[in-house]
Amino acid sequence: MESKPPRPPPPPQRSSILGRLIKMDTAVSLHLHTTAQPLLPRSLLKTLEISGDGRLFFPLTISLLLSPLSTTTTSTSTSSPLLFSLLADLLIGGLLDLLFVGLIKHLVRRPRPVYNKDMFLTFSVDHWSFPSGHSSRVCFVASFLCLSSALIGQAITQLRSSRFEFVDKLFNLVDFYDGKAVDFVVLVVSLWAVATSVSRVLLGRHFVCDVIAGACLGVVEALLVFHFLNYSILVSKFL
Repeated sequence: MESKPPRPPPPPQRSSILGRLIKMDTAVSLHLHTTAQPLLPRSLLKTLEISGDGRLFFPLTISLLLSPLSTTTTSTSTSSPLLFSLLADLLIGGLLDLLFVGLIKHLVRRPRPVYNKDMFLTFSVDHWSFPSGHSSRVCFVASFLCLSSALIGQAITQLRSSRFEFVDKLFNLVDFYDGKAVDFVVLVVSLWAVATSVSRVLLGRHFVCDVIAGACLGVVEALLVFHFLNYSILVSKFL
């Protein structure tokens, strides 16, 4: 009597822990989004969204990078080479962020919340939710400025010695030689990064885990750029 062929193994199921995490993430995100609707004006959340958008970040960074403040050099005065280096590092980090976020979105392919509405999609990977590109970008900027706070003070000193009188008048309004002023700027940018990241959930663009992953990615990118991929190191190696 022929024996029955063995049954094929059951198809692998998604880890119960991962499944529970996704369900909890979805439920918490929906609750936060629903709760915020009557409390926070959508215009405020949209303003935060625009402020952290790559369509604003890249033109603004490139414009400052090519401005006379960071590129002009004369026989009697100079612009701020440190400012140029810092802006170049921000641009490098922004490009690195586009690469990482796009790659991870393409690999993970987590759909955005079903209640996400009126969103402008720039790239095809923007259909996917994990991780949050806004969160990674703003947290990169905040983390990089925090790491570079000493260099920012030196760049301001260079700007004050430049030939641009309006720069000196502007900085005279606040004693930027006092490190507290730079710390205040870093604090404001950090609060903006937190508010923008949280707004991604409240606006319905992302789930909570998308934002947490994006924020962590932004911090890692800042560490990479500050220690290994900054403008000075790249110039010394390739030029």
